[in-house]
Amino acid sequence: MSGRGTALTEAAAPGEGEVAEPLPFEVCGDLPTRGMTLLQASAGTGKTFTIAALTTRYVAEAGLPIDRLLVITFTRMATGELRERVRDRLVRAHDGLADILAGGPGHDDDELVRHLADALRPEVELRCARLAKAIADFDAATIETTHGFCLQVLYGLGTAGDVDREVTLVEDVSDVLKEVVDDLYLRRFAGTPNLIDFTRDEAMEIATCVLGRPDAEIVPPLSGDQDKPGIRRRFAHRVRQEMDRRKRLRKMLTYDDILIRLRDTLEPGPRGAAARRRLRDRYDVVLVDEFQDTDPVQWDIMREAFGQGGATLVLIGDPKQAIYAFRGADVHAYLNARSAVQSEWTLDVNWRSDAGLLEAFDALFAGATLGDAGIAYRTIRAAPANEAPRLVGAPVEAPLRVRIVHADDGLVTLTAKKREPQSDSARKVIARDVATEVVHLLEARPEVITRSRDGHDLRRRRRGGARAGEQPRGDRARRAARRRRAGGHRRRRVGLRHSPGAGVAPAPGGARAAHLARAGVVGGVDLFRRVGRPDRGDRRRGRVGGAALVAPPLGVAAARPGRRLPLRDRE
Repeated sequence: MSGRGTALTEAAAPGEGEVAEPLPFEVCGDLPTRGMTLLQASAGTGKTFTIAALTTRYVAEAGLPIDRLLVITFTRMATGELRERVRDRLVRAHDGLADILAGGPGHDDDELVRHLADALRPEVELRCARLAKAIADFDAATIETTHGFCLQVLYGLGTAGDVDREVTLVEDVSDVLKEVVDDLYLRRFAGTPNLIDFTRDEAMEIATCVLGRPDAEIVPPLSGDQDKPGIRRRFAHRVRQEMDRRKRLRKMLTYDDILIRLRDTLEPGPRGAAARRRLRDRYDVVLVDEFQDTDPVQWDIMREAFGQGGATLVLIGDPKQAIYAFRGADVHAYLNARSAVQSEWTLDVNWRSDAGLLEAFDALFAGATLGDAGIAYRTIRAAPANEAPRLVGAPVEAPLRVRIVHADDGLVTLTAKKREPQSDSARKVIARDVATEVVHLLEARPEVITRSRDGHDLRRRRRGGARAGEQPRGDRARRAARRRRAGGHRRRRVGLRHSPGAGVAPAPGGARAAHLARAGVVGGVDLFRRVGRPDRGDRRRGRVGGAALVAPPLGVAAARPGRRLPLRDRE
């Protein structure tokens, strides 16, 4: 995908029946079009940058008015940031082209500007004019959360949208749910003996489950059986019906209601066909950010509305985050989308992290899959500017270190049965550990190097307080004194010195140690088999009962907490 033509072209797709590895995606390559495209991303690979750049190219090259593009993300905060980033990208591209047309360099360090300027002068002038119009009309751009977009669509569909204009959007309907449970429970058992021991608490549990997954199928099938499973099933069905009736009567709408009503509106049938046609007539290109947070209902809406009929649907997300149910994601929704797209690509450059850190993660996770072969850890490369470390003079050079907490150290409270770390206790230890490490790092006054995209040093800034023997003055002296007091206080409370905050979890056994050794992680085997105690002269050896993070082939740094004693990192 390295073509630089201006026409919209269809990305290459794997052959029938093949499961191909996604190819690297180039922002200045061919624009995705005609169907669904999935861009796999990782943290730091520039999801927002890619969306802003694609929006700019669709406007400048394809000539799409800004109101013909739809950009969707999943939180209101992300929407504000994305809107600002897209507008900034449009402005920078316009200013760069205008400068080039006037004979200037035009942001010669900007790959996108250079790409847009790589055409005959009349075409460059046209692209610049399109960008200027998009900036002027930017208030018409639709950059919305999923729920905000769906509500707009329902309002726009009129009576077909099944939403009252005077409806109130509410987040919490637990008070209505309690009313429904009490009314239904009393109606069923007020004058009838409760022979099956179906309690009110049990009824509330069923109702809460039904409310939490309004799209889930309720099983077993409805029946007239008077046994407990039959009554529970009918109660769940009545709760769902009564909640919908009362919310409509009170003109209340939840976020889940918005999604379900739009999905039902788009279902096959005369009404659904008309609604889908109106959406496709309204938007030519749809870009979906943070797609890994999509649930099945949201995916159904996107697929039905834009997955066919000539629209362009670009899904951008990190599949590794699709496994986190607490974010509202559904791993099966991501896998279903992956199997339905026409083309799949990956953002393979990390613009945030140094190469050493990425190599360390590769040693840990290379070849790992997260519950499904379609969600795999993929190696990515560092940007040229980050191939060499940007932090110079840190107390420990290793980019990724190991933090180990032993079960018998008493720093973390363990559960009674499985002797696993209790989450609250573990969080406190990690927070204190991180604070100690930050103080120690600042006291060392390392240099932070800012580089250009091609790797040349632009600026070196020293961070932290005064070095030992250096006399700070004025406000600087007072800040340094506060840091010294805070640092000493935290070290006394935690009993840690050179220790990074990582995590607390059972450590892997010998097989993982052997894997790390094969991966070239120096000291990896020793890390998992022996953790020394500096205060005991390395005499004590024991089972690793905590969390472990490793450094790349440059070396391993491991630390074990002592009891108010300074520690050394093991290399």
